[in-house]
Amino acid sequence: MGEELKLLGAWGSPFSRRVEIALKIKGVEYEYSEEEDILHSKSALLLKYNPVHKKVPVLVHNGKPIAESLVILEYIDETWKDNPIMPRDPHERALARFWAKFFDEKCLPALWKYCWSFGDEQEKAYEDACGVLKTLEGELKDKKFFGGNNLGFVDIAANFLGFWMGVIQEAGGFDILNPDRFPRLCRWAEGFQSCPVVKENLPPRDRLYAFFKAHFEKISRSKDAEVASRH
Repeated sequence: MGEELKLLGAWGSPFSRRVEIALKIKGVEYEYSEEEDILHSKSALLLKYNPVHKKVPVLVHNGKPIAESLVILEYIDETWKDNPIMPRDPHERALARFWAKFFDEKCLPALWKYCWSFGDEQEKAYEDACGVLKTLEGELKDKKFFGGNNLGFVDIAANFLGFWMGVIQEAGGFDILNPDRFPRLCRWAEGFQSCPVVKENLPPRDRLYAFFKAHFEKISRSKDAEVASRH
């Protein structure tokens, strides 16, 4: 059937990349539209198709927009049945939704706060981040992927942990996700990145590193200026 499929995304967004990975797994052709400067301006197309959140990604299927990456992933899986990313068993499907939601609502905010806080606040954030990572480590057990032997919904949802976190750690000069502390998660991250469909749909590591490095340096200069102004 003749279908029009368009994805509005941003090159460095893990949320956009989730959708791209899912579409590639399904073998679905789509047109990609890059939001050039998502942090400072929104295109007319984005405001038209996602007036509520004004964020990427947005998948536009035959003129009908779907927003929010986890919602889009489920829509993709329900629309194109081949190569499923969600379990077919209702209980396992519910568990997959639970862990994807846990990642977005608990893990991601905790990691993000740790990465961008300082001093006592970062120490507290470190404990919180370790707590959620320990929970994920326990859920992963000795499985290759969260859903078992094949890349699935939860793995795609956890792509920030599978790739972005390592780049941010390197750019910021800190260390929380390492094999000594979280061997299962680190093994999973290696397996995640080595999947051809994932590898082909990750942002260039050097470009992402430069992006975060610049942000850390900007924050550092701001902190130095703040300290200097007190003396």
